[in-house]
Amino acid sequence: MTDTIHYGLLIALAIALVVAAFTDIRSRQISNWLNGAIALGAPLFWWASGLALWPDIAMQLGVAVAAFAVFAGLFAFKLMGGGDVKLLTVLALWVSPAIFMQLLVVMALAGGVLTVAMVMWHTARRQKDKLAIPYGVAIAFGGLWVLAINYLPAASKVALAA
Repeated sequence: MTDTIHYGLLIALAIALVVAAFTDIRSRQISNWLNGAIALGAPLFWWASGLALWPDIAMQLGVAVAAFAVFAGLFAFKLMGGGDVKLLTVLALWVSPAIFMQLLVVMALAGGVLTVAMVMWHTARRQKDKLAIPYGVAIAFGGLWVLAINYLPAASKVALAA
């Protein structure tokens, strides 16, 4: 029963990440209600995953607080959007610290590719307005990547075989 809930919650998170990416592309915003829904799903995921209050859940909360502090600092310097900060913070509630580091690396690589593609597109269209990168796409890609690699049983077996 808890496996069904566990995978159902992961599917819901994956859908939420796709919605976040598309809304960021369309409006350059990630809705607070979406980040709130992802945050509210985390305690259910902890329960379904069998995490202990100490140290597992405490570690999840600590990483989320640290992520918020770091990314809010980037937001203060206008290097990151507020929705992106909140999305990364709520994702830290879902994945272990090691997996969160994987997410950050994949997100950074995807963000670099996205930025280069957007600059090329912007230049090719000879647009003069300021370029706005929908970084929620890179965050969602990183989140979906770590979910697929670390939480899907078939993907885990393939990754271990390689």
